[in-house]
Order: sequence, then C-alpha cells, then structure tokens
Amino acid sequence: MRKRFVLCLDNKGYEASLIPRKIYEVIPDEQAEHDDFVRVIDESGEDYLYHKKHFVFVELPEEVVRVLVTT
Repeated sequence: MRKRFVLCLDNKGYEASLIPRKIYEVIPDEQAEHDDFVRVIDESGEDYLYHKKHFVFVELPEEVVRVLVTT
C-alpha cells in the first residue's frame, strides 16, 4: 500500500499540535476518511484525527517518500 501524505494549510485551534506548511504522513483510517477527517501523527508524537480542511493531500516522488518514511 502506497504511503499518503498531507500538507498542513491551517492550524487554527491546533497551534500546539500542527505546523502550517509541514508534511504529515496519513495513518490509514477508512471510517475517519468517510467522515471527512484524516489521521496523522501530530507534534505530540501521537496519532489524532483532524478535519481534512486543515490539509491538502500531496503526491510526492518515491525518493522523497523513502526519505520521509525512514526518518
């Protein structure tokens, strides 16, 4: 399964948890996506649900994905 990533556009209400312009790896969660949420590991190091309006999904080259996944 291909890794998916989002770019944070807006952290209003989540200033301590999300950083604008930062890329986050999406944790698969079908129910969350069905309800217009996305699960990511935020700045606390834990995975949480956020409304997808805070993000935009991005396609990254495989070379970049490898670097992001191994760090």
